[in-house]
Amino acid sequence: MTEKVKKVVLAYSGGLDTSIIIRWLIERYNCEVIAVTIDLGQGEELKPLRKKALSTGASKIYIEDLKREFAEEYIFPTLKAGAIYESRYLLGTSFARPLIAKRQVEIAHKEKADAVAHGATGKGNDQVRFELTYKALDPSLKIIAPWREWDITSREEAIEYAKKYHIPIGVTKEKPYSRDRNLWHLSHEGGRLEDPWQEPHEDMFMLTNSPEDAPDRPVYLIIGFKKGIPKTINGKAYNSVALIETLNRVAGRHGVGRMDMVENRLVGIKSRGVYECPAGTVLFIAHRDLESITIDRETMHYKEIISQRYAELVYYGMWFSQQKKALDRFIDATQENVTGEVRVKLYKGNCTVVGRRSRYSLYDQRLGGFGMRGYNPKDAEGFINLLGLPLKVQSLIDNSHL
Repeated sequence: MTEKVKKVVLAYSGGLDTSIIIRWLIERYNCEVIAVTIDLGQGEELKPLRKKALSTGASKIYIEDLKREFAEEYIFPTLKAGAIYESRYLLGTSFARPLIAKRQVEIAHKEKADAVAHGATGKGNDQVRFELTYKALDPSLKIIAPWREWDITSREEAIEYAKKYHIPIGVTKEKPYSRDRNLWHLSHEGGRLEDPWQEPHEDMFMLTNSPEDAPDRPVYLIIGFKKGIPKTINGKAYNSVALIETLNRVAGRHGVGRMDMVENRLVGIKSRGVYECPAGTVLFIAHRDLESITIDRETMHYKEIISQRYAELVYYGMWFSQQKKALDRFIDATQENVTGEVRVKLYKGNCTVVGRRSRYSLYDQRLGGFGMRGYNPKDAEGFINLLGLPLKVQSLIDNSHL
């Protein structure tokens, strides 16, 4: 027997899955459906959603612009942490889901809804990210995950369902890519990409030129940071959203930011994803390089350990966990002096750091150069003797029988 649900708040992207979910929820639960769409930088794809959601059966739709909150409270903390999942994925979808789910819960309270729903598949990571956020913020809400309930087993069957009920969708059996776009990145999954040997077709990419088609001359940019947060490009101040959008355009034009990888999903499945993240690629490279001159060795090495764990927590949907909150405090402490400028060169798909400077720089040219001013080389002898003492003792023991 289906549990009674009066009103459900659905995270609505207007993509294939959530397009058919509105109709399915009404049929299955005989309930009111309120759609929630969060503008995180999807662009033109948001325009038809209001009409589409209402015509499909939703009683109401919220479309809210949270790009600035996304940039400042989700993107930049992850950037400061240097968090990259499996050393390659810049987490664009991972930290978008907690923000969407948080707003869903807030709207569920406002509308006095008794349930929340999402369109994530039963094999993916997003179901975990949505639902852990729901549980963290209001465990009393019923969670509906259609992909774990209905009889639809593939995107092809979902397309057929949409055709049956005349629901407009943006994918076809010929181009069945599952895409997620926001201010930070654009991901591509499914279709041809399910075979990890197949090279993506060039017409799939939307944010980046191919390196072959990128300009033949490089462009140089100077990225300015204050306490780990990017603030300026070539000396001009930008707000958080405009800065990312500007870098997306410039770096994307030069073919920077493509990533093709097979990643380990939280549920234990390996999946192939192709990502476009032009601004993110530039900012991570520049931020990391600025840290190299403003953070001492031991803190920097320990932060590398923290960065890996931080990336896992974000990827696993633990955005609102106590551990992540504690790590944020550590990260903020490391960023106190990460203020300065980094000069990067963008050329044919590559982002290369060619200069860095900061008033907090720990780099001393007198010490870092080949000259001996300010440094007594004789001091190294005692240091080496003490550092090598355990090795010397072990060698004596190992060779004592000879």
